[in-house]
Amino acid sequence: MRLFHAWLSSASRRVRLCLAEKNIPYESHAVDLSKQEQHAPEFLAMNPDGVVPALEITPGRFLHESSTICEYLDDFAPEPPLRPMDAYVLAQMRNFVRWTDEKSLPPLLILNWSLMLQSTAQQWSDQELQDKLARIPTAERREAWVRIARKPYSEEEKADALRKLLLLVDKMEGMLASHSTSPASSSWLMGADYSLADIAAAPFIARIAEIDPGTLAESVHPNVCQWWLAIQRRPAFAAARLQLFGEVLQERQSGTNATA
Repeated sequence: MRLFHAWLSSASRRVRLCLAEKNIPYESHAVDLSKQEQHAPEFLAMNPDGVVPALEITPGRFLHESSTICEYLDDFAPEPPLRPMDAYVLAQMRNFVRWTDEKSLPPLLILNWSLMLQSTAQQWSDQELQDKLARIPTAERREAWVRIARKPYSEEEKADALRKLLLLVDKMEGMLASHSTSPASSSWLMGADYSLADIAAAPFIARIAEIDPGTLAESVHPNVCQWWLAIQRRPAFAAARLQLFGEVLQERQSGTNATA
């Protein structure tokens, strides 16, 4: 398999976590989002939406959408299983994954893009911007690039984005509390077994741990705190390389990293 991904992309991180949990070998191909490599014709042939990741499962056969890829990988390599056997719990898991995509991803994009892509996009001339917009296949993403290039998100908008992102922590605290036998006992989002729900949430919590670490304190969200510690102890977490954004920024400034 070949994975076309970005190291700091939450969807890419989700797929890398799943691949690591399944111990599936793959070729890593980093896509530089700041250079809009995801909008090149070669990438659009793999994923017509022009977003990372894309997974080539066999020569010429590609999958996109991280949740779809993760379910495929769970079928491809059934052990260890990452989906609940109970049909109702499985449906709940899928609802949660969809919730993260619809509710957590949009505000995270505002925060991440303002930090990682805005300085580059603001340097483009009007003609360069128009040329780049013409390559973007979706109206939603075109508007996002226009925002960071010409109408940067205000501090108020970024604060609102963070507020919306933190709703995930409250939601997870309630889910984990319903499974816990004590106020801070360890459990997973769907119960006793680690699942794709936990993999879906991990990239978002990784960013929250950098942006607003206080909300993950044991005194504030004890169950999410224990969950996050347990996630980081899993061998797959290290293998998936959820690198800190601050580290990547420092590496970029020193000219040693161009993989984000």
